[in-house]
Amino acid sequence: MIRPAGLGYFVQPGDDLLSAAARAGIRVPAACRNGVCEICEARLLAGDVVNTRNQQTIPVNGRVMLCRSQALGDLELEMTAVMAAGKIEARKFQANVVDVRSISHDVYRVELQLPRRRELTFHAGQYLSVNLPDADPCYFSIASSPSAQNIELHIQASPEWVSAQKVIDALVPGSSVTLELPHGKACLAATPERPLLLVAAGTGFAQMKSLVDYLRETGFDQPVTLFWGVRRQQDMYLRSLAQQWESDWAPFTFVPVVGDSEDNDWAGHHDQLVRAVLASGVEWGNVEVHASGSPAMVYTLMDALVEEGMPESAFFSDVLEYAPRA
Repeated sequence: MIRPAGLGYFVQPGDDLLSAAARAGIRVPAACRNGVCEICEARLLAGDVVNTRNQQTIPVNGRVMLCRSQALGDLELEMTAVMAAGKIEARKFQANVVDVRSISHDVYRVELQLPRRRELTFHAGQYLSVNLPDADPCYFSIASSPSAQNIELHIQASPEWVSAQKVIDALVPGSSVTLELPHGKACLAATPERPLLLVAAGTGFAQMKSLVDYLRETGFDQPVTLFWGVRRQQDMYLRSLAQQWESDWAPFTFVPVVGDSEDNDWAGHHDQLVRAVLASGVEWGNVEVHASGSPAMVYTLMDALVEEGMPESAFFSDVLEYAPRA
């Protein structure tokens, strides 16, 4: 168990603590992997650990380099650099704009680079704000995994959406922009223990991409099903990527849901998406659900799944935090 995050994981005989944490999806700061840089240092609170370099047992309150340590039983470690979901303090960073390109009629893929990437820690599924001078922060899901060198965003913008269009106009390749991150508790601090059901509407796909990239990297082998709902076929801006995941990754299933309507005020596509999820035949008592979309979609989905037997504690969405019901 890692304190204060409260994250637990299993270590196979012969595994070092750092490699076992990575396989469990727990992001531990590391660099050299030979005990020299000391970035993966923790303090032993309880249990028995052996240093694989000199085969000496590390005493309680001693320093543990996770890359050069093996567990001899149950352990408690203290490592403040590893935090649970929602516990990493948001900080401001200056990022370089690497690339901005149109990937659909109204969605842009943005790539940002942080000069000191090692200083940034976030969990798959979290989001950030783009802070422009003399403007309110604009919030976007991070579409890349925590291990990616650069940060990817999917920004839906058109001339009538003033704030988003202002962000796109400001993100000129070669320029810099102020970011604040990470935000959000509806994320993965470690790999889940149950099958996952991911539900996205529109550019909510960005958050799901971060989750999928992370789960693939960690070797997650439980079933993962992604429902992606859009109004029109052309709104499914990275459909080929989702189809590629389904082809390449055995646990993954992709279910596209298209409303076939150009009416932006039409709520029917939300109901259609929820009906598709309900018809999936999932065992609702044994699944973890992550949803990204409008408050109307998210609460309609949550209420329907709870009625079908899903524990409310197994439902995760940033909407529950930024748009709570009275």
